[in-house]
Amino acid sequence: MNPYPAVSTIAQTIQLSLSPIFMLAAIGQLLNVLAGRLARVVDRARVVEEWHPLSSGPEHDRHVWELRLLDRRMTVINRSLVLAVSSAAMTCIVVALLFVASLFALHIGTIVAVIFILAMALLISSLIGFLLEVRISLSAIHVRSELLER
Repeated sequence: MNPYPAVSTIAQTIQLSLSPIFMLAAIGQLLNVLAGRLARVVDRARVVEEWHPLSSGPEHDRHVWELRLLDRRMTVINRSLVLAVSSAAMTCIVVALLFVASLFALHIGTIVAVIFILAMALLISSLIGFLLEVRISLSAIHVRSELLER
């Protein structure tokens, strides 16, 4: 018996690993979007922090409100980033396990399936966090009613 796997076995494993690889590409794009949003929030927080000590009255209250909102957004984005990176790591583990199982004729399909389900759950959680952050950001974009009064 040949201890080395056949080329067809490796080719089949590569085919099986393509879906998780596409998922990794999508997670990479999500990470790029989240990192960009985080950078913009941090930049805005720095600007508002400079204005904060120079303001008073309603303007000061608005700066405090916006800083709290920006802090919440940073927290949500950071959690989404952690979840997305965790999903990417789990997806990489799935791909590695597919090859290990193929090379050593291991029957670890259940383990691979559970890890892939975990990767998907982490990705879904990250996307929910992204949606939450977008909803929070929209609350800061609305024009204040006092500016709309005649």
